[in-house]
Amino acid sequence: MSQYGAFGQAKEGRTYDEILAHYYSGTQLGRAGKKEVRVLLAEGRRAITIVSAAPFRITDATGATVVVPAGPLVLTPELLLPPSATPAKGPLQIRPGKAPLALEGRAYRGRFEVVAQKGFLRVVNYVGLEAYLQGVVPGEMPSSWPLEALKAQAVAARSYALKNLVKGKPFDLYSDVRSQVYAGLAAEQPAPSEAVRTTSGQVVTYEGEIASTLYFSTSGGKTASAVDVFGVAIPYLVSRPDPWDKASPYHRWGPVLIGARTVQSKLSASSRVLDASGVVTPSGRLRSLTLETVNGPTVVPASLVRTGLGLRSTWITVGVLRLDRPRGAVEFGSGVQLSGIARKVTAPQLVSLGDDGDSAPVASLERGADGSFSRLIKPAKTARYRIEAAGAASKVTGQVVLVRVAPRVRLARPSEPGVLSGTVRPRLPGALVHIERQQGSAWVHVGETATDDAGAFRVTVDLVPGVYRARVSATGGFAEGFSPLLTVNG
Repeated sequence: MSQYGAFGQAKEGRTYDEILAHYYSGTQLGRAGKKEVRVLLAEGRRAITIVSAAPFRITDATGATVVVPAGPLVLTPELLLPPSATPAKGPLQIRPGKAPLALEGRAYRGRFEVVAQKGFLRVVNYVGLEAYLQGVVPGEMPSSWPLEALKAQAVAARSYALKNLVKGKPFDLYSDVRSQVYAGLAAEQPAPSEAVRTTSGQVVTYEGEIASTLYFSTSGGKTASAVDVFGVAIPYLVSRPDPWDKASPYHRWGPVLIGARTVQSKLSASSRVLDASGVVTPSGRLRSLTLETVNGPTVVPASLVRTGLGLRSTWITVGVLRLDRPRGAVEFGSGVQLSGIARKVTAPQLVSLGDDGDSAPVASLERGADGSFSRLIKPAKTARYRIEAAGAASKVTGQVVLVRVAPRVRLARPSEPGVLSGTVRPRLPGALVHIERQQGSAWVHVGETATDDAGAFRVTVDLVPGVYRARVSATGGFAEGFSPLLTVNG
């Protein structure tokens, strides 16, 4: 059952039995036989404090009973009871008087059983099933929600508790998420308590047996089947449409776009991730994620994707935004093809980023059937680019790629002895130009100068036969630039 779906159905006037029948297919309402449950409140404790505003009774395993005055009672594994601090024989049965018992400051209905074992204490609350539910329902669903939704929650919680009693332990239920969160008297609220009372004893059944009524906050518009989640078919836990779930703030929270580096580290991919694609179940949940890496594909189960990436569920749209970094620098005035993937996103576009982080559109992206694209751009200087697209709820962005632009440097043939000249575009007045001669596999510095206001340079060097180049240092938003090689003959 989707709890937000139950909320939406109740708001539309549907009754709790109609809500339950929708989420648990083919079930009916029946009656529970069990009246009392044993709830584990604490274990592994060196000491506990029990408090009551009225006197209460403690009976040990021999049948001996003492009346403890109102106030706190501290118990250790020695089980020393007032007034004489005489050791008692456990387990202890602690029954309330005219006020409820409290353990570590939290009050509960019913009685306590305290057991000392191997130097530690265990506390179990013996409580009526209906009283237990009054301490559960308000923690599972907001008390302000419609009464019919709270009734559906009460029946689902009652059914889940009875279907999932703990086996092989001296208690029936945990007081935390291992069963259901049970917070005792302090959690009780009028509306949830009314929901429990008006559905008293009712459970969801399938073919005469109590059903395991799994429930959760949000379905995203369609519940998952037991096959999707557990790999085992349960006839009453099948995928169901859930348009009423739209009231949830998490009804639409995808597509989920995660950076390649994050995926690689969180999912322990063996090498750099290039692409990702998902296999989905019939209800639209992710079954597995295939990561395409430089060393080949890696398949990751959906459960590991969810936990590894900290996602809300396996209802995941696998979107990919990838912008490939071009090799080397682009020469000023030339174009460069930027390629990548923009899959499962809407209206992707290439944008450039300013120094302040603001983006400016460069071009819309036309994609192939697989989401791939290639776009020619002519950057005027070194700049950062990324892809931006529309997601389910907000703008989504890909990783940032730096495209380095180098100035166009040209070295002219010498027109007079011992002089080399050339130009730099765009005009970069004052840019430092180094003249270098090849010597074996290295380049030897033979002279330097700076460009004038027109972007020209001229330098006198010891000009001997050989291969020369001009190198312009990185400056003014441009990467280091090199001229084509110039061969000087004797």
